[in-house]
Amino acid sequence: MNNMLIDSADIISMFCRLHTNSKPDIPVRSSEMGVLIFIQKQDMAVTPMNISQFFKITKPSVTSMVNALVKKGYLLKEQSEADKRSYELKTTDKGNKLVESTYNDYYMSIELLRDNMGEHAFNQFIESMQLANVILERGNK
Repeated sequence: MNNMLIDSADIISMFCRLHTNSKPDIPVRSSEMGVLIFIQKQDMAVTPMNISQFFKITKPSVTSMVNALVKKGYLLKEQSEADKRSYELKTTDKGNKLVESTYNDYYMSIELLRDNMGEHAFNQFIESMQLANVILERGNK
């Protein structure tokens, strides 16, 4: 295999580990924390389908995360007024406190990158990440 590919994989892997480990002491998985943040920051009602579409994950994966967060007391499931077969998700007081206590820490590494890379390099980095996400999303279909 090409040495550049191996080095690139190592660099990407290290970046993911460093970002994921930026707040290792939270009581939920990082994917669950992402769901909590997503739900809390929305101005509209959130359904499992919204989460599935935003994070580009399967509905069973969403169901598993939602059930874990409900069981831990961070989320509430409320029957949808519009469609009685569906439900909407809301963060509990416990969930809101967790998001508020970790939100700044959760994004600290991104702020650190922006502040130390400079605006131009940071914007290029984000644009490259967006392009990579699009390419990987297409390739995984």
